[in-house]
Formats: sequence, structure tokens, C-alpha cells
Amino acid sequence: LRPYVTGAVFLDLYAGVGTVGLEALSRGAGPVVFVEKAGLCIKVIEKNVENLGFKERAKVLKADVLSGLKWLEHYANYEGYNIIFLSPPYRDPENLPLSYTSRTLALIAEGGIMAPGCLIAAQHHKKERIDIPPGLEKTRQEKYGDTLVDFVRATVRV
Repeated sequence: LRPYVTGAVFLDLYAGVGTVGLEALSRGAGPVVFVEKAGLCIKVIEKNVENLGFKERAKVLKADVLSGLKWLEHYANYEGYNIIFLSPPYRDPENLPLSYTSRTLALIAEGGIMAPGCLIAAQHHKKERIDIPPGLEKTRQEKYGDTLVDFVRATVRV
């Protein structure tokens, strides 16, 4: 993602403690929107954002990603997000055939939050089947141990 980060409007979904979004901020992204549902993680992100001097370029939001993403357009500006990174839990015990990653990609595709040419980095377990919805196309895949990262581009703004 490094060549695309400077000046990008960056969305970090399932942010955890915010490592990826903080790295994006350190490389010149902004604004960076962090979305996480765990309260303890939110506190860690907020503390790190403040300690690192990124408060003006960061927005930390507590929400369940799977409840929908359309509302996130408010935080992106009129253009939408240039880069979306998602690192959801690997296993969905309620619906194993359709992973969190596939469900989130579908929400992104229908959410109206992508800038033209938006780049999505979707992390998932190597055994998870990932469905790429219409409006998105996988451009490459990288493997890191048991983890795969699919790089997906928006074909049109949806």
C-alpha cells in the first residue's frame, strides 16, 4: 500500500488497536478513519493517536462493521475513501461458508463509500473462501503464513 498512502483518505475496518491506520498516518495519509467495536481497543487507538500527534487527521469510531457502512461516507469527503484496509476475525462461527471478509466486501461494494479507483486490502485466513462482489475486482493476492491479503480495486464508484 505504501506508494498509494500519502494524501489518501484511508479507512481501517476492524481496526483492532489501530496498527495499520497509525502506520498510514505516519506515511502521510489523512484523514484516517478507524472503525472498531471493542471498547478497550478504541481507547488504545485514541491514546496512540493523541500520543503520536495525529489527532487532527484521525477519527476513531466505535461501530459494528457488519451493521452497514453507508454512514461512513460522512467521514470520507465527497470523493470517498482511496484505501480501505480490513482485517476481520478469520472465522464466523454463525456462518462459516461466508466469511466476515466476503460480507464486508459486499457492504463496501454497496455502501457508496469508495473513491474512483479505490484500493481495498482484505486480510483473511488462507482456508476462507472469499467472494468478490460486482463493482470490485481482485488484482493480486499475497500470502503471509496462514494469512492471505487480497488486493481489490473498485471498477466503478458504487
